[in-house]
Amino acid sequence: MKRPYGILALMLVFLFTGVAARAQDKASQKPHKKGKEPLVFIDTDYGQIVLLLYDLTPKHKENFLKLAKQGFYDGLLFHRVIEHFVIQGGDPDSRNAKAGQLLGDGDVGYRIDAEFDARLYHKRGAVGAARDNNPEKASSGCQFYIVQGKKLTDEQIAAISKRTGVQFTPEQIETYKTVGGIPHLDQNYTVFGEVIAGMEVVDKIAAVETDANDRPKQDVRMRMKVKKMSRKKIEKRFGYRFPDYL
Repeated sequence: MKRPYGILALMLVFLFTGVAARAQDKASQKPHKKGKEPLVFIDTDYGQIVLLLYDLTPKHKENFLKLAKQGFYDGLLFHRVIEHFVIQGGDPDSRNAKAGQLLGDGDVGYRIDAEFDARLYHKRGAVGAARDNNPEKASSGCQFYIVQGKKLTDEQIAAISKRTGVQFTPEQIETYKTVGGIPHLDQNYTVFGEVIAGMEVVDKIAAVETDANDRPKQDVRMRMKVKKMSRKKIEKRFGYRFPDYL
């Protein structure tokens, strides 16, 4: 008489275990974040660039949003422009810089701890934090860059992986081959966001004439504003699809 109850109890255990597992799987498929996302709109003479910042790099995200809201970046230059590589800005010394003045050393007096994540990489449109040669690879408190990059071959990617020790996923390899980027910077500089609109503006800025120090001969200034928007609206307006890890 006890045996059927034992079998029944065992069946119930499997049943509830299965239900719990399905509930957990369903929960894991839910969006990571339901609230509104702060987007950064960068206005330039060449058009507007829209940035989405990552929750996976909270220190960089918080710092960048703070400075943008304070108006820190308003009037600063994209002072370093290298076609097929990056456009870089955020040096506070660039606000009133004279023509031809060497820029790139200005800062805010603090660094941001490196926040490396193998899922965040230097694909075309990635937003990264500039830094000096400090051994901790900590980021500048204000200078940033946007990746224009270029497409690479399997052989080039494999050579970079061998040289840097970074193992690229099949998805990352495909992106570097078909979309482009600068993979040799991966896990060496913090990637903390990406462009979700306005890459054509980045391309225009990257193509401007520069001097021997990579500074545009005609100043390219920026102004920033932060707006919050739901993920659903972001996907509808910009055609962006949030990956599972964001």
